[in-house]
Amino acid sequence: MSTMHTPPTPPLTLPAGNAICYSGYRDGQSPGDKTYPSLDEIREDLAILRRHWSLLRLYDCSPHAERVLQVIEEDGLPFQVMLGAYLGAEMNNFGCPWGGTYSEEQLDASRAENLAEVDRLIALANRYPGIVFSVAVGNEATVDWTDHFVPVQSMIDHVRRVKAAVRQPVTFCENYVPWQHKLRDLVPELDFISVHTYPVWEYKHIHEALDYTKDNLASVARLYPGKPIVITEAGWCTNSNGRGMHAEHAVQELQATYYADLMDWTRAEGLLCFVFEAFDETWKGSPDPLEPEKHWGLFTADRRPKLVMQDLYPDLLPQAAEA
Repeated sequence: MSTMHTPPTPPLTLPAGNAICYSGYRDGQSPGDKTYPSLDEIREDLAILRRHWSLLRLYDCSPHAERVLQVIEEDGLPFQVMLGAYLGAEMNNFGCPWGGTYSEEQLDASRAENLAEVDRLIALANRYPGIVFSVAVGNEATVDWTDHFVPVQSMIDHVRRVKAAVRQPVTFCENYVPWQHKLRDLVPELDFISVHTYPVWEYKHIHEALDYTKDNLASVARLYPGKPIVITEAGWCTNSNGRGMHAEHAVQELQATYYADLMDWTRAEGLLCFVFEAFDETWKGSPDPLEPEKHWGLFTADRRPKLVMQDLYPDLLPQAAEA
């Protein structure tokens, strides 16, 4: 009597290359207002980024993401994309410091929108199979402080729905802490784990920063031996009012140091790492100009290179533009 054997699953292969998180919103634009970068603005951004990066991470399936994929295809640009679906709150999170509570009507509307967003993720992944190399179902939706909390079982349901409909590897992007406990039931559903690590958010000095990032990653890896892990956000803020970090640590010199250390380590380890992020985004966080959420870019909101990028982009410095 013969026995049928299921062929082994081939090992996951993700692309190699310089990787960066990209959100192209400029002054006066924001996803909340549904004011999106134009095709020409996206082309300008991608012309900057293609000089050093080949892998982009996009966070949602809004018209902004659709336009980015359109430009990459139409212009034949050498980018591959991790495409995300933004998931809104499906339950209240009373532990969120800035408000994570909603009416039941709001939660019902958010659940319905999440289903529509997942539909858009599936459609775009299938429309651009040569560009989208992986899909991320949600971003920071289970961490204790999130204002868009999604229960783990609902995350599992969304992931299963996507995996049944796309050919790309599927992940979920989250801070390192939830991977240590609450996401253990989600991990078997994923093709790889995506981790966020921010030493400066946790009041670490630059001399501790890289070791702290390594410890964050190791704390997850040791729980899931054999499961591929990617860093989908790591970066350093360059301006702060002191909320969530020591203001004196949020400077361009320390961003440059952390970036260099992070790149040296991840390249030596063969670890895919998306740097957060390409450009400052003035719409984020509070109205305070020193709100740290606005200041994570390697470039300013007006597309000038910060110290970390000035050797690679001297032509984009103000004095070069004026010459």
